[in-house]
Amino acid sequence: MDAHMAVGVCHKTTIDATKTAYTTVAHVGQKRTFTAFNSKQESAGNPLADVSNRPPFKRPSLTKCLDVLKASEIRDLADHGPTEYSQRRGLALTPAPSSNPYLDLSHLAYHLPKQLVDNFAALGVKSIYPWQSDCLLKSGALRGEQNLVYTAPTGGGKSLVADIFMLKKVIENPGKKALLVLPYVALVQEKLRWLRKVVSGITKKPTDTPNNDRQTSIWRKRGDEDLIKVAGFFGGSKSNVSWADIDIAVCTIEKANSLVNAAIEDCTIGKLGVVVMDELHMLDDESRGYILELMATKLLCLDQSIQLIGMSATLNNAELLARWLDNAKFYISRYRPVPIEEHLVFDNAVYCASSSDSFYRTATQLASQAQRSPQGKPEPLRLIQLSQAKELKSPLLNAVVALANETARKGYGVLVFCSSRMGCEADASLISQVLPRPEEIDAEILLQRSDLLNDLRSTTTGLDPTLERTIPTGVAFHHAGLTTEERELVADAYDRGTIKVVVATCSLAAGINLPARRVILHGARMGAELVGPSMLRQMRGRAGRKGKDEIGETYMCCQKDDLEAVTELMEAEIPDVESCLVPGKRGIKRALLEVIATHLATSDEAVDDYIRKTLLYHTLGRDELAVMTKSTLESLSDGKLVHSPAQGVYEATLLGQAIVASSLTPEDGVFVHRELQRALEAFVMDGDMHAFYTFTPVQATGSNINWRVFQKEMDHLDQSNLRVMSFVGLNPMMVNKMAQGGAMKETTPQEIETARIYKRFYSALQLRDLCNETPIYAVARKYEMPRGMVQNLAQTCHGFAAGMIRFCHRMGWGALAAVLDHYSDRLKAGAKSDLLALAEITYVKSRTARIFWENGFKSVGAIAAADTKDLLPVLLMAQPKKLRLDEANEKKYIQKLQMKVDLISKSASKLWERQMQQELDEEEFE
Repeated sequence: MDAHMAVGVCHKTTIDATKTAYTTVAHVGQKRTFTAFNSKQESAGNPLADVSNRPPFKRPSLTKCLDVLKASEIRDLADHGPTEYSQRRGLALTPAPSSNPYLDLSHLAYHLPKQLVDNFAALGVKSIYPWQSDCLLKSGALRGEQNLVYTAPTGGGKSLVADIFMLKKVIENPGKKALLVLPYVALVQEKLRWLRKVVSGITKKPTDTPNNDRQTSIWRKRGDEDLIKVAGFFGGSKSNVSWADIDIAVCTIEKANSLVNAAIEDCTIGKLGVVVMDELHMLDDESRGYILELMATKLLCLDQSIQLIGMSATLNNAELLARWLDNAKFYISRYRPVPIEEHLVFDNAVYCASSSDSFYRTATQLASQAQRSPQGKPEPLRLIQLSQAKELKSPLLNAVVALANETARKGYGVLVFCSSRMGCEADASLISQVLPRPEEIDAEILLQRSDLLNDLRSTTTGLDPTLERTIPTGVAFHHAGLTTEERELVADAYDRGTIKVVVATCSLAAGINLPARRVILHGARMGAELVGPSMLRQMRGRAGRKGKDEIGETYMCCQKDDLEAVTELMEAEIPDVESCLVPGKRGIKRALLEVIATHLATSDEAVDDYIRKTLLYHTLGRDELAVMTKSTLESLSDGKLVHSPAQGVYEATLLGQAIVASSLTPEDGVFVHRELQRALEAFVMDGDMHAFYTFTPVQATGSNINWRVFQKEMDHLDQSNLRVMSFVGLNPMMVNKMAQGGAMKETTPQEIETARIYKRFYSALQLRDLCNETPIYAVARKYEMPRGMVQNLAQTCHGFAAGMIRFCHRMGWGALAAVLDHYSDRLKAGAKSDLLALAEITYVKSRTARIFWENGFKSVGAIAAADTKDLLPVLLMAQPKKLRLDEANEKKYIQKLQMKVDLISKSASKLWERQMQQELDEEEFE
């Protein structure tokens, strides 16, 4: 019998026991002791009545693994002389503060507070590298005198330099704020956690305040005004904070641009002191990176002393970017704190490729099989034995598995980059089969992996079956199909050493900081296309763990068909970063609309000044630029987004203002406007579907429709929802036709827009299910989609919904905005209307809120008044199913839940006090 099935037969889950044996009764208005409460429940068999008297449970064994395979052995050949690693050890190229005092952050040259230096030291930053010292002291940027562009290899310490710039600015200039711009939500969240640790206990320098104002400020002090406050802005994060509430804002690109637009419009942009743009190479990403250029160019046009700092590991034209950023200083470092040895793997042989030249030479010779050339065929460093297992017959796959096995068995971390989500899971399964079985693993590590499995089981989606099989041997995968919680748990376990091998898609390379002793590239493709030079460097740059590994290794594993392409890829230079405001791309249209709508440029002269501040101005001919600007302004005017009240003067129309306020592109804004106008003519109010359709992001319509599922869902729609289909322009006959194998044309603009509406409605069906408390995993299964993509839809909707409400307010559609605002709360809670109040409580969302409601806790006040011991059994009922644990682990599990209950109680009490205060204020006002 399957091991997992056997466990399932032998033991009931905790939640099963709780559901059958326990209910709660609401007693609102007073705190109740658990003793009094428990005495009423003894006859009901409360599972938490006496944990100590429970019979011991057998600890679940981690034996649900795949069949055992044997990894091929790797044999070393002749020694090829000194390596970069051996040379680095001999020369000791990283000096210490004892030999160079400027490598100590406490040096007077940096003027950093002792508390900040101590915080860095507590986080492991006890000294800096020579290049960091040079960049800080010789660029002039530390004194705030210069803008700066700098580049250094991945893992070289770029972020620390930016941290010091930002912190010094806000500490020494209490009225100034810092903006840190990152491309991915995962990076924003990671950086947010880091910066909050860095600024712990640090205060800003006091400001000179007149006596009368000083009395007022002292009267209003809460006690934390002088502390450095860090806030995050990303995705669906809903925050009403103002500049006064923060010192450092960590943002995604889109959120940063919105903050800048709002600050320009309300004339508070003068409070901004420094803007740091990480991953500056994304400027030439047409889909979203171009917004960096829009934002930076607006700041360059302002008569404000805002310092701009850009950094990246992959900049080939830093000097040009520095000229664009108002003749900024530029600094280029090639220093790696951990040496990297690079290899090419082909046909079960490992070749040296320590530089691009040697890699090119090796790959070229292998591709041509130049046996008779003067140089001859390259000599391999190592040979990988052929495998007898049918699963490992492919030399490429055999090499990946063997290299991962070798590193993991020595206790080091491995990252394997794969071309697809399915490939990630397949590679993880195979690598798991060659690693030691759970019974061969150290008990402490096994316990940590057991805890990881239980944490994954406790997520809203439950435990992925492939992870359940691979984690016991120390292998996991990481891709967009996993939810945010799953990815964070996997990443944290890898960082702590619980997991030794992570197989990931390329998104991990740029999206999160997880370095490894050995990086293995399973082929040079991501999907059907070859990876670009920049992405290749991002992946290879993950090799080497400062403080954990003395060396990093990369292995590019190729098959014969790709060898020539890999040769060209390795020889290729990183492409120059170029502007996306060029003719034929959408960026310039949004750029001009934004500067006109924010009144930054309202005349021909001002528009021309803005254009001269763009990166595009440095690369495009002046005549061509003038023609492009004129045609773009005419296009905005034809689209009724801009009008000209006088010759050479421009104003944004109401529609143009609404588009900018909602952070939409002009093209998407015009589409949304048509959709909302149709809704104003007939908005279906006897159901939810029309509101959910309105909140479905237009960007989410890129996913493919499963027409069979669409047809099945349509067949179950009631009359209200069928009216919604009709009002938005969908034909049920078309859905039936597509489900039978038809093809939807998307050639003409009208056909493209029609297809967009069908895709949007299909995504809205998923959103409807989520807001009706259907779990993410169930929605994913129903629509045959990865659960991570379903979760991403829900998260993307949060920000888009806020934009739609702003759009309606700006257009003067207050009634529609009010309706959408109510559904925005439901979207945030992932629940029906009756749970909205409970969903405001920390950790109480969707299913948890419903369990509290069904057990009598139907208001914030009821939870605030309850004893925490009475809340624990209810929270236990809301947990996903898990295997029954032994006594020790069960106690740890209950303790974790108790900590969560304490936070729930505190959050409810704060909300309840706020509600009571508001009611008192209203009574006093009346």
